Amino acid sequence: MPTLAAGSPKAAHRRSWHCSTGSPRRPESLRGHQRQPGQRGFTLLELLVVMAIVAIASAGVVLTLRDSSASDLERDAQRLAAVLESGRAQSRMQGTPVTWRAVPGGFALEGLNPPLPPQVWLSADTTLSAVLHNPTPGAPNASADRLTLGPEPILEAQAVVLAARSKPAIRLQLATDGLRPFALVPVGTALGTTPGATP
Repeated sequence: MPTLAAGSPKAAHRRSWHCSTGSPRRPESLRGHQRQPGQRGFTLLELLVVMAIVAIASAGVVLTLRDSSASDLERDAQRLAAVLESGRAQSRMQGTPVTWRAVPGGFALEGLNPPLPPQVWLSADTTLSAVLHNPTPGAPNASADRLTLGPEPILEAQAVVLAARSKPAIRLQLATDGLRPFALVPVGTALGTTPGATP
């Protein structure tokens, strides 16, 4: 068993790495790879730190460049989809007609019991661009600023288009084919088609 005692093969090996003063020294085979004076390389730790800093800076730039108007509009559209589906469910449950109506700065649900106060958009930059209808034959003419949410289980195909005040080109469309829930569809999608997620 190797020990630190004199004559042990491990101890002899250890002594070969030290000079007479006791300071460590490289074996002859490694001496040719010593760095020249003034040369300095990067350690793995230094490279990892630099890569982490670059990654964090890149993520910050991406988040800063993301359009806040588009994200605010998407948040309002998702909230509106939830409100419309809630209105449809309550209309069927109560057996009374419920309509969604645009009001300045927001919207209101009419026909609920108990009634709810008008709701404002989450972002002041959100505005209503259009209310679209595809009425079924024999149905009364739909209003240009209202959506019918029930109590019939199958509605006419209808949609709401939201836009950003500061950038009118940014628009989102919420639509239903009359049977399925309101969902985000590409702007300009024909009414009556199956709503799906935006690309």
